[in-house]
Amino acid sequence: MKVKFAIVGCGHIGKRHAELVAKHPNAALVATVDPAYDKFETSTSQCIHFKSLDDFFKQKIAVDVINICTPNGLHAKQAIQCLNQNCHVVIEKPIALKMEDAHAILAAANKNGRHVFPVVQNRYSSTVKWLKQLLNSGALGNIFMIQLNCFWNRDQHYYSKGNWHGTLALDGGPLFTQFSHFIDVLNWVFGTMTNIKSKFYNFSHQSNTEFEDSGLITFEINGAAGTISYTTSVFQNNFESSITVIAENGTVKIGGQYMNCLEYCQINGTEQPILDENTLVNDYGGYKGSASNHQQVIDNVVGVLNGLEMPDVSLEEGIRVVESISQIYENRNIEKIILEKEKPLV
Repeated sequence: MKVKFAIVGCGHIGKRHAELVAKHPNAALVATVDPAYDKFETSTSQCIHFKSLDDFFKQKIAVDVINICTPNGLHAKQAIQCLNQNCHVVIEKPIALKMEDAHAILAAANKNGRHVFPVVQNRYSSTVKWLKQLLNSGALGNIFMIQLNCFWNRDQHYYSKGNWHGTLALDGGPLFTQFSHFIDVLNWVFGTMTNIKSKFYNFSHQSNTEFEDSGLITFEINGAAGTISYTTSVFQNNFESSITVIAENGTVKIGGQYMNCLEYCQINGTEQPILDENTLVNDYGGYKGSASNHQQVIDNVVGVLNGLEMPDVSLEEGIRVVESISQIYENRNIEKIILEKEKPLV
């Protein structure tokens, strides 16, 4: 059957969802919702546009799935409203900014017997799938150290006045908005972080955000020591998103700007694989986002609702990302960090 979709939020990522749904042979885009638009059209189809979810539901239009592509702080409330209207839900990252909201989504999904599909499209990148398979195979032996680096640029234009970016209520910070995809990769490949300690800094966004732009985090996963270094203060362009693994039987690094390149691979008794490193990225004109694998997300939703496959990502895994980021914030330094000037070595 053709799966009927509606898109809530017609910004950068909502437009991408709408285009992919409209082009999918087994999907139909029946409506879009966004108060900022009077009408909305994709390049391949026209559909009914509404200013609010309330107005949309009043029309009782037949719909199977609603994709939540609005600012982060609205995801949970809108997802719950859609679930209570007996619709399945696709939620862009993060599914929520607070753990209580994430659990409320789970409760609504269970009450109404509906699917919730968290969008963590980086899992579909060939490098990330290879790393997951490598860890599952046990070829690396004991894992000693894990290093996650996320070094991106978000400039003054991105945090322009009146924009939801930069606010605690709707954005939440770089771990939620920019780097939650990579926290998901860490969880999916290696397991749950424990013994978390974190320090936050704000180097270049003091005047336009309500949160840090950089952080240093230490943690442990299943006996391995780990670090996360992240920033949105890189000059001009995104620089790197990478995971390095130091292990008993080898060393590997997947990196590049969007974790799309196999940069190093030396494993005892194993040849270096040849991977497709031509991952597209979400290009929003003034800045670039993460891997553009949303087609696979829509494919999976259509397959699940037609009874052909299982969900690639569970709601519980989406909740785990919120939990991991929440724990990082809970275990942060409380005092404001003031960097000392470099002192001469004695």
